[in-house]
Amino acid sequence: MAIAATSSIAPLDPAAAEPFYRQIYDRFRSAIGSGLLKPGDRIPSARALTAELGLARGTIETAYSLLAAEGYIQARGQAGTIVTPDLKLRTPMAEAKPKAHGGTPVASFRPDSILPFQMGLPALDAFPRKIWARLGARCVRAMQPTDMVHPPVYGLPGLRSEIAAYLQVSRGIDCSPSQVFVTSGYRHTMELIAHALLKAGDRVWLEDPGYPPTRELLAHMHMAAVPVPVDRDGMIVSEGAKLASRARAAVVTPGHQSPLCVSLSLPRRLALLDWAARQRAWIVEDDYDGEYRYVSRPLPALKSLDRDGRVLYAGTFSKVLFPGIRLAYLVVPQALVEPFERVSQTLAAGSPQLVQAIVTAFIAEGHFARHVQRMRRLYAERREATAAGLEAVLGKRVRIDPQPGGMHLILRLQGRKSDRQLVARMRKDGLYAEALTDWTMTGEAASALLLNFTNVDSRGSAENLARRILKLL
Repeated sequence: MAIAATSSIAPLDPAAAEPFYRQIYDRFRSAIGSGLLKPGDRIPSARALTAELGLARGTIETAYSLLAAEGYIQARGQAGTIVTPDLKLRTPMAEAKPKAHGGTPVASFRPDSILPFQMGLPALDAFPRKIWARLGARCVRAMQPTDMVHPPVYGLPGLRSEIAAYLQVSRGIDCSPSQVFVTSGYRHTMELIAHALLKAGDRVWLEDPGYPPTRELLAHMHMAAVPVPVDRDGMIVSEGAKLASRARAAVVTPGHQSPLCVSLSLPRRLALLDWAARQRAWIVEDDYDGEYRYVSRPLPALKSLDRDGRVLYAGTFSKVLFPGIRLAYLVVPQALVEPFERVSQTLAAGSPQLVQAIVTAFIAEGHFARHVQRMRRLYAERREATAAGLEAVLGKRVRIDPQPGGMHLILRLQGRKSDRQLVARMRKDGLYAEALTDWTMTGEAASALLLNFTNVDSRGSAENLARRILKLL
């Protein structure tokens, strides 16, 4: 049984035409009508509400009497006052629903559930919870009063040092800890970049297809996204130069292009760096899952080729550890350290220090590197098993793109099938997928499903899920 907290009741309006008892009555009636208070839920006692709102008890009792007379609440003596069980509202208040564009449901890139094929989720069943719990308990025991104040806005010094050392070895990035800024996720990273280096009206190259939240964020900041097509060699830099040679920045995913999983070729990497140097533009390298490459070793980062200080490297712990950690990082050129420190002082509140301390220990003691290696082997197995299971059931109805790395598969729909409509049907059936056409700005992509394979534990599981998809085709 839920209990309405008195602290959730906002101060009343003394300037309103309605008396206080009527305002209280309206608030409870609205909460019941909208479903925030359900039949059987307890509500605050008249005494508690009197103390909370600082009103005369008679005022509260008048409002409660009116609610009781109309059948909304019932007094149960010492058991308290509750919303009337089996209450049936004559005119229930309709809950406002978000509007969809063009009659198509708006895709969510942050679902709060765990569904088969859900994008962005690492293998949660393989996460080393015991090690994490042990490190967490140790960090809690070691906490001092100084660890309980506001965290450093640039990130915990120990974590910045560990990230810099890890990137030097794994991604070929030569940077100092002062160049590393710890953020609370990709969006926070992009906000820092936008406020430090860009302004309203600036044009920014984006891969097409590409990660939708990036263009949504730019639009929110009144910047113009320039869709640059992608082929088997990644972003077509020459097309970007034709479309907007004087753009202020380019956002790219060179390791595994999001969502096509192709890698930006060396000639195009060099061409992109040359363009940025000539135009004094910035390159944002989003290396969201560069650790997961299955046909060879992970590719060096684009940042490792940067000799002119034009590349900002964005990494995250969400794909390697888990999304709920809300921890990412940004490596900026040495010349930009001071500007980013100023912006961080204004915008950054600092990520929770305890979480940063646990991640620092996780990396320093070698658990992070071992975890990445284990996940790389596991994902190679699950990728193969998932693809085999889907192909065995769906047969000629889909074609799975070959790809060297990443955490998801691309299922090309054969025939004139709408990926958006199929995604909607799958969501209703408890299956997750994303439509490739939702990732395009020009709307020219062929219909395809994006399916994460990291949490599919066997070919048999993949076949069972494929049968559910088959019924929806």
